[in-house]
Amino acid sequence: MDTEHRAEPPADDRDDLGRQVRDLVAPLIARFSPGGGRLRLGVNTAHYDQAASELEAYARPLWGLAPLAAGGGTFDHWELWRAGLAAGTDPEHPDYWGAVFDRNQRLVETAAIGLALALAPEQIWDPLTGRQRDAVATWLRHAVTVEPNDNNWLFFPVMVGLGLDRVGVAHDRDANTARLDRLERFDLGRGWYSDGPTWQRDYYIPFAMHYYGLIHATLGDDPARAERFRERAATFAQDFQHWFTSEGVAVPFGRSLTYRFAQSAFWGALAFAGVEALPWEVIKGHLLRNLRWWADRPIRDTAGLLTIGYGYPQPHLAEQYNAPGSPYWAMKALLPLALPAEHPFWVAKEAEAPPLPEVRSQPEAGAALLRCEEGRHVVMLSAGQHSPRMRHGAAKYAKFAYSTRFGFSVPAGTLGLEQGAFDSTLALSEDGEHWRPCELPHDPSSPSDGVLRARWTPWDDVEIETWLVALPPWHVRVHRISTGRALRTAEGAFAVDRDRPPTRADTGPGRARLDSPHGLCVIEDLSGRREGALIKALPGTNVFAPRTTIPTLRGDLPPGEHLLACAVLGLEAAASPEPEAGWPEPPTWASIEPLL
Repeated sequence: MDTEHRAEPPADDRDDLGRQVRDLVAPLIARFSPGGGRLRLGVNTAHYDQAASELEAYARPLWGLAPLAAGGGTFDHWELWRAGLAAGTDPEHPDYWGAVFDRNQRLVETAAIGLALALAPEQIWDPLTGRQRDAVATWLRHAVTVEPNDNNWLFFPVMVGLGLDRVGVAHDRDANTARLDRLERFDLGRGWYSDGPTWQRDYYIPFAMHYYGLIHATLGDDPARAERFRERAATFAQDFQHWFTSEGVAVPFGRSLTYRFAQSAFWGALAFAGVEALPWEVIKGHLLRNLRWWADRPIRDTAGLLTIGYGYPQPHLAEQYNAPGSPYWAMKALLPLALPAEHPFWVAKEAEAPPLPEVRSQPEAGAALLRCEEGRHVVMLSAGQHSPRMRHGAAKYAKFAYSTRFGFSVPAGTLGLEQGAFDSTLALSEDGEHWRPCELPHDPSSPSDGVLRARWTPWDDVEIETWLVALPPWHVRVHRISTGRALRTAEGAFAVDRDRPPTRADTGPGRARLDSPHGLCVIEDLSGRREGALIKALPGTNVFAPRTTIPTLRGDLPPGEHLLACAVLGLEAAASPEPEAGWPEPPTWASIEPLL
């Protein structure tokens, strides 16, 4: 793009991101081991060993530091990362990280080191001695030979290869070509990938599959493949923009939410690769609004370290692969710092989010996105995704709705509705104590016109067919239940922050309603068989609010065939009607039935 006649970059956008890198890294400086190879941020509770955890904490800040250096930004502590790279790759040093081996966490962290070598060799490679370079090269060349997991991990040795190419170290390029060929087989069309042969269509598609592909398209030497990566990313952007509100809030959904603002890294990767999938001012707005929103969240501890959690410190949310340094993957969002100030991305004036349709069906993700309240609230309806081996996998993938206003909740136990925190799902019980929500949906239909369908079988003799219907700002859930046993049911709406008293509440036959300074939430029974209740979930279950109340419909089912239906509404507090205006009217069953 011709930039000759463009104005100067808007004030401080680029400088602000540079300061953000230095601010995030500053609390780390005092936590290096004496030799520099380990960054010790706390007790490791991940499944991998302590050395890998401390390598992770060392490496992940490089996602921000390397672009900062490439773009000419200043940083006063590169000597720590240089010393750490030399020590961590030296088998004779106490800080040695250990060799990378097949499907091992160390391979994950080599990707950031590869990017640092590719973007900032003057800082992290050139000052090393010949012996130190040999040790680094040997360690990284070996990393290119190991077996990654069959998913986005295939990109990690590719990233290492880009770094080794930049510093003139020979490696097995054919192995990386084969990995890239395999990665392209995960292309689903319309810009979507799967993350390996799995059901997941989550943030790993934008911040891993597309992110690394766009870096390779920019730094690699395969023009045909680069063009495919760019074309897919440009197409994906048309869908991905629907995952963000007009104020920059992204839908919390899926695993690895502790990576937080990595969710907007895709927008910066588009800029890095020169892909104007949307006007530059729109791409810039998507990135910067999300970063500003995160800057206002209590996600750092008193020492300034990023915490494990999402909207606040919440270790209960963590996956089995989250160690103290894991959250620093968020720094992937700062990649555009590698671009010069005169790049069109930086020169562009940030634009507001463009108007988008109220409903966007995304068949590849098994989802439909609802834009409510002029785009200030986004709800994702989901059917067909699951992750049975992931901690809290059912809550992260198999709930019916995920909201940018109300988030979602993970269970605190198996006894009672308070422990289960069953927002946005239907839970079933034989005894009223032990509950089973939707966990493994199967046979999903392709979402069309905002209607989704899937089946699930919580017991061998219980089969449920569920439809989700987008009718912004409402959504409707319909369940056809065939059961060979008597069941109790509980179906939750959204979880509402209860730290401030509600302005009004109402429960009774067929309804549970709550209006508070944090938002309005309503669930109305369209099948006329259930009783409303307000369930106070145990603290620390919701990803946005530490303490929540869930408007819920409860009822009993004898053995046989049943049809349950309800309408759910969530609104911002500012959009809630005045009490004297009454409660919002739900869609009628007569208007829903023809859509199924």
